[in-house]
This record gives sequence, C-alpha cells and structure tokens, in this order.
Amino acid sequence: MLTLDSIQTLACGGLLLLVGYAIRKRVPLLMRFSIPAPVIGGLLVALAMLVCRHWGITPLQFDTSFEQPLMIAFFTVIGFNASASLLKVGGRQILMFLGLASGLAVVQNLLGIGMAKAFGLPPLFGVVTGSATLAGGPATGLAFAPLFAKAGVHGARSVALANAMAGIVCGSILGSPLAALLIERLGLYPAAATRIDAGEPTATVATEPERRFIEPAHAGLKSLVFILIAMGIGAWISQGLGMLGLTLPSYIGAMLAGAVLRNIDDHFHWFGLSVCSMELIGNASLSLFLVVVLMDLHLWDLAGLALPLLVNLVLQSVLVVALCCWPLLQLMGRDYDAAVMASGFTGFMLGTTANAMACMSALTERFGPAPRAFLVAPVVGAFLIDFTNAVIITVFVNVWT
Repeated sequence: MLTLDSIQTLACGGLLLLVGYAIRKRVPLLMRFSIPAPVIGGLLVALAMLVCRHWGITPLQFDTSFEQPLMIAFFTVIGFNASASLLKVGGRQILMFLGLASGLAVVQNLLGIGMAKAFGLPPLFGVVTGSATLAGGPATGLAFAPLFAKAGVHGARSVALANAMAGIVCGSILGSPLAALLIERLGLYPAAATRIDAGEPTATVATEPERRFIEPAHAGLKSLVFILIAMGIGAWISQGLGMLGLTLPSYIGAMLAGAVLRNIDDHFHWFGLSVCSMELIGNASLSLFLVVVLMDLHLWDLAGLALPLLVNLVLQSVLVVALCCWPLLQLMGRDYDAAVMASGFTGFMLGTTANAMACMSALTERFGPAPRAFLVAPVVGAFLIDFTNAVIITVFVNVWT
C-alpha cells in the first residue's frame, strides 16, 4: 500500500481538481447541473477505492492534515463577505429572503428528523440530510460531519456527500422549470422598467464601494495575512465557546472574526481589504478542501441507506417547491423578479449558490433581465444563509446530542 504524506495528498488533490474541470468541460450534462469540479475529481478516486475494496485491495492511503485549515480558510472568507452595508443595498427584501431561507432550514431539519425516526435512524441523521447538506451544500455538510459522527451518525461524511450531490441535481432540475411555470401561468413577464440600461451598474454588491487601485500581488498577500489573522483569533473564540459547553464546528470562531474585521474595515477603512482577492483565496481553499475530503471518502458506508435518502430528498424537494409557489412569491412582490428569485431559492436551498445562479441565468436568457433577483438571491445564498444555517445546525446538534 502506498502512503501519501500531507503535501503529496494536496498535490494529488490539485491534479484531480484540474482533471475535474477538464471532464466537466467535455461533458455538457455535468456543466448543465453545475456539478462542482472538485466533486468530479475527488469522486474518481473515491469510486476507484470502492472498487478496490470490493476486491480486498487498499492501494492508497492519504494524509488529510490540510483538510481542516483549508475548510476553516474558506469559511473565514465567508465571514469577510458578511458586510453590514450589503443589507442596506437590498434592504427589506434581503432580510425577508434571508428569513425565509433560515425558516426553511429549520423545517428541513425537523422534516429530516421525522424521516430518520420513521426509519429507525438517529435523529441527527435527519439534520445531516436536512439543512446541513441542502441549505449548506457539500462544504457545510462535510464541515459538520465529524460532529455528527461523534454523535452516532454512522458514515456521516458519506451520507453528507451523497445527500448534497443529490440535492445539487434536484436543485438544478427543479429551479428553472418551476420559475418558468410561474412566469407563464401567472403572466409575470419582465416590465420595461426592470430592464437594466447600458450605463446602469449591475448587482455586483460584493465589491468595495470605493475600490482603490492596489497592486494585485500586494492585495493578495494582504488578504492572505488577514485571513490567517482571523483564523488565529477564531481559534481563541472557538476555544472559549467550547469551554461554555457548546458543540460547534471549528470554523465558527474564524467566520465570526472575519465578519468583525470586515465591518471594521468598512466603517474606518483601516485595512483596505480586497474582496476579489479574498474570494479567490476562499474559492481555491474550498476546491482543494472538497477534493481532498472526497479522495478519502468511504462510499461503502452508504450501504443500506439508499431508501431513507431517497424518501427524504423527495419530501425536501416538495417542501421547497411549495414554499416557492406561495409565501416566497407573494412576499417578494409576485412579479417577474420574484419568480426568478424562486428559481434561485430552489437552487441554493437544495444545492449550492452555483445552482441558483445557473437557474436564474437560464431564465433571464429566455425572458429578460431580473436585476432585483440578481441582487437579493446571491447575497443571501452566497454567505448570509451560511451564517444563520451554522447557528441552526449548531442548535440542533446541541439539543439532540
């Protein structure tokens, strides 16, 4: 058996990440469903290991020491994206959209727990297959997996991946058709007033209000340093919260520290942080984290769980569609933008923000621009829901442990 050290494992993960991008580029179906490239690359190894296990062979062993810091770095960047000024841009609609998403995350967990009990599974199995992997996506599900495993959920990592991937597919399939049906049945076509003029800025609200020119290399270095500072401060915060008896994922402290530093910079302009550099580092960290985790995934842990996962996914999909058809559509204005928001909501509450953006883009290409939808949905789906969902999952873990 060949054992790869942490550097070799990370290098292998990077190579598989590039392979994943190449495969997705050449397989339109994968691109259509917005399947993440790290998932494609990592699953190649996971599937190969599953086949080898069937023949009683273990060809490789990985050292996943970098998994934890990569995961914390990604969620730290999520924290840096949580600017209070963003709430002022979309105002009331962003808050309502976030409220709906957070409320649905709670219901996802309650529904999942009910389903788990019906199949004689631990209650926290329902949280793994609820908001941890649907509203949270694969990153959040895998981040919480160690806590779920300690609480008695067998094969938590494998369950998290399977449910997250199935959710991504469902979100991609349901998002655009649902919104198109609402648009056509209710006559919610875009009005001329909603179209964006050539000179009007688009909804890129995650950039600095007054971005100054900074040398790219210096901006990247500064962003990396502040991410590391937030991770260091976050370790103390997480340690303090742990001493209070709270069961929390390791990234919570760093995410909170990042949010505080971002809002201090927004108010006083002391640091001159570059959101673009932060997002680049965060996306790279997430991609490497996912591929390294999936390389070492034990897919054989899913044996016997296919039926509970399928029943749960069907019920969760019906729940999301029902919420989009009535309360969300009404609260968001019952117009064209609201229908496009419903598409994005379905995408990220069952899958990821990438699914949401793909669904909304498909609609706007067909029916016309929806500037309000592209302002509200990405702000909530990209990071605000990660904050509230982390709190929700943590509460469920502490109550049911």
